[in-house]
Amino acid sequence: MKQSQTNDRKAYLFAGLTVFFWSTVATAFKIALQFQSPFELLLYAVIVSLIILLCILFVTGKHRQLFSFSPTEVFSSALLGFLNPFLYYLVLFEAYSRLPAQVAQPLNMVWPIVLVFLSIPILGQKISLQSIAALLISFAGVYFISSQGMPFALKIEEPLGVGLALFSSIIWSLFWLFNVRDKRAPEIKLFWNFAFSLLYLAIFLLITEVEVHFSWTAFLPAAYVGAFEMGFSFILWLNALRFASKTDIISQLIYLSPFISLIFIHLILGEQIYYTTITGIFLIILGIFFQKIRLSKKPNKRMEL
Repeated sequence: MKQSQTNDRKAYLFAGLTVFFWSTVATAFKIALQFQSPFELLLYAVIVSLIILLCILFVTGKHRQLFSFSPTEVFSSALLGFLNPFLYYLVLFEAYSRLPAQVAQPLNMVWPIVLVFLSIPILGQKISLQSIAALLISFAGVYFISSQGMPFALKIEEPLGVGLALFSSIIWSLFWLFNVRDKRAPEIKLFWNFAFSLLYLAIFLLITEVEVHFSWTAFLPAAYVGAFEMGFSFILWLNALRFASKTDIISQLIYLSPFISLIFIHLILGEQIYYTTITGIFLIILGIFFQKIRLSKKPNKRMEL
């Protein structure tokens, strides 16, 4: 019993740290994008993440598994690395460059609902009326957030930015669906995803000849993103789930992140928080939980990925 309590304390500690760091990254994105393009931000963040992940692999002794993989697993890493971090963060950072942080940050939260709908063609799932209702609730939240304080104007401010933020949720859902089929250690998978992503960034750089400038002013916020959005936070979250006696409770803590994020966005970026942002976040989370209630009542073995 004591051991279980100790493990749960560790789980909450790791989960709390993860939620804190993930709550700061929307602010970090906006600060970093003041000094560099989305491409430059992703390039520096991926390099920092790769260094961190490699250090973690050596510290944990898992570096010995780095080159133990089959051709199928190489293909898996190549595909997953293209989806995330390469494509996902390029799209997400472009959305952040166009939108206020309080708008961009919660919009790709709809991915759990998107995931259910993508499971229809990929996993052969059937759609239910409750799933459709959950989608409508969440997208009502998307509309509120996108209206930027003017919900009755029946107009979406910066539609391209909103579209990019929502598209990022589709990319993340596809990444999640393919990622869970790869049974390698998460740290190993993540390292090779980032390694392939760096290769794609290099190819993109050669093809487009986009300009890359280095300055410490730009690099430091990008390094923070690489460390606490992509690197350390992932390992902290894995440990939180590993130590938790009930992972569902730990997993729900992540929904605190968008609300805590608004505090940093207001205090550091100086954004005036719209009431529509808070309303929209509540609606998106309500839609997600509405969908989860359906899954808990009617277990479907094929959804247990």
